[in-house]
Amino acid sequence: MKVILYFGHHKVGSTALQAYLARNALTLLGHGILYPAVESEGMSHLLAQALGKHKKPALGCMNVREPHNALAFRMLAGKTGGKPPPWHGTLPGLPAMLNTIRHQVEILQPHTLILCSEVFSNFGAGHEDLIAKLHGLFPEGDWELYCALRRPDEYMTSWFGQRLRFGDKLKPLSSPGGVQTGSIHFDYRRMVEPWLREFSEAPLHLRNYSDILAVGGSVQDFIAQVNCGFPKGLSLKGPSNKGLPRAAYEIIRRGNHDLPPEQAQALREFFLTAPDTLSPVRNSDVELFGAEQREALADAFTPIHDYLTGLTGQAAFFPDIEEMRTPRPMNAAEATEQLLAKLDPTALPRPELRDFIAGLQPLN
Repeated sequence: MKVILYFGHHKVGSTALQAYLARNALTLLGHGILYPAVESEGMSHLLAQALGKHKKPALGCMNVREPHNALAFRMLAGKTGGKPPPWHGTLPGLPAMLNTIRHQVEILQPHTLILCSEVFSNFGAGHEDLIAKLHGLFPEGDWELYCALRRPDEYMTSWFGQRLRFGDKLKPLSSPGGVQTGSIHFDYRRMVEPWLREFSEAPLHLRNYSDILAVGGSVQDFIAQVNCGFPKGLSLKGPSNKGLPRAAYEIIRRGNHDLPPEQAQALREFFLTAPDTLSPVRNSDVELFGAEQREALADAFTPIHDYLTGLTGQAAFFPDIEEMRTPRPMNAAEATEQLLAKLDPTALPRPELRDFIAGLQPLN
């Protein structure tokens, strides 16, 4: 049996790929391709769909759309003593989740199993035993790995926004310690290398996010790259994560620090649901690092980029890597000031948020 494993990264289209696999899970299974459930909620939804009780897959259920995120979070929680995030609900223990996958393979006899989670990327941060545990699920399987990576300045900007969306209390990216260069979110070698040690014989598709976008997106690229006969005619379009406007990052960052959790969440929801026209500055024009920080990060990333380039045999894994040194046209403070000047405080859903916004003006 072939086992195709997607292990990263965040913010490179994994949600759209997972939605494609979940939306078409029954059709794929009919062609011998299993995107397995890992617990009872996801399995129950699939059964209801198979019986015709659900006309469409329940993509709003995280354990249907992103079952292997639940698996990865459960595996990490067992190592760190933490808990899986609440949006996955109450999860069974890891042995039960792994047995759920094994039983589907034993009974359904697919020719291809697909495990897909951006959370697997975190296994590179000192959790090689978890990578080995995944391998031990099907040690005789014909494994194939797929990993998408984004130029680090673009990735860190997007990941920063995602963490703000989760409510994390962060330093600005431009501040000392604002970027953790030792983490898998910057040190891509640390992220990738443990997988190559464990799966030394497996093909690896290491993909630049710009190339993925050039062929239409994560679903199209995954289908084109991996060795699996996907059926024709399935819808390739699916949901993607709507991000916060970058001009609002500093507002959200301060809200996460200064507001009670419920109010901070309401502030985040306001900016997430606001029309794209709210911000007078394009996301791509907002500079969050500063020239000095960019130069330092680019220098630190040079040996990591050399490693990725050597793995793929390309002239440069990120052909535009020198653009990492070039600041965007407008600094973050000015972009935020322009957004605040345009923002109508009465549009905010709570008086506490209106007071908070009023207290931010002027920003500096």
